[in-house]
Amino acid sequence: MLSSSRTTHPGTAGSAERIPVAVHAPDPILREGVLGQLRRYPEIDVREDSGPGTVALLVDDLLDESALTRLRRLVRSEGARAVLVVRSLREAELLDVIECGVGAIVWRHEATATRLVQAVLAAARGDGDLPADLLGRLINQVGTLHRSAAARTGGTLASGLTPREVDVLRLIAEGFDTGEIASKLSCSERTVKNVVHGLTTRLHLRNRAHAVAYALREGYI
Repeated sequence: MLSSSRTTHPGTAGSAERIPVAVHAPDPILREGVLGQLRRYPEIDVREDSGPGTVALLVDDLLDESALTRLRRLVRSEGARAVLVVRSLREAELLDVIECGVGAIVWRHEATATRLVQAVLAAARGDGDLPADLLGRLINQVGTLHRSAAARTGGTLASGLTPREVDVLRLIAEGFDTGEIASKLSCSERTVKNVVHGLTTRLHLRNRAHAVAYALREGYI
C-alpha cells in the first residue's frame, strides 16, 4: 500500500524471517546511532553492504545530488529496497525520490526506533510508507504536472490502465491497505496483489508509490 505513517508494533511481527538492512549515513556517529536502534529488534538483520533483497536505509539532512545519486545506485544497480530518512524535501526533489525507487520516507524528527522499523518492514514488503504531509504534497504536485501536460496536449491523456487497476490505485492513494481494498472492491487480497504486480511489471514501475505517481501524472486518479 501507499499510506501515511500509522502506529504499529514492529517488535511483535509474526514472521520469523529476518530482514537484512544496511544503513548509509554521512558520518559514523549518526550511522552507529541508527544501528543501535535497529539492533533492538530481532526481525532486523543488520548488514554492512546493500544488495538484492536488502533494505537500504539512507539517512541524511538534505537530499543533495550526491544523496540522490546514492539512492539511484542502491535501488537500480544494487537491487536494494530503499528507505530515506531526511530532515526535509524540496518540491522539486519529491518525484525524483519516488521515481528512483524509494517507497518509504521518514522525517528525521520522527525517526524513532519504532518508526524506522515500521518503514523498513513496509519497504521489505514493497509497500509505500510516506508521512501524511508528504503524501498530500505528492498528490498535489503530480496533479499540477498532469494539468500542465494535459493543457499542452489539448487534454489528451495516455492510455494503458484498466478500470480495475485505476480503482486499486485510487484506493492505495487514499491510504487503504490490501485487505481494505479487497473488501471495497469485493475481491480477494490475492487479486489486489496480482493487479498491482501486473501493472507495475507491465509499466516498469518500481513500487506502489511509483505506480500511484504514474497514475496521478497520467490523469487516471
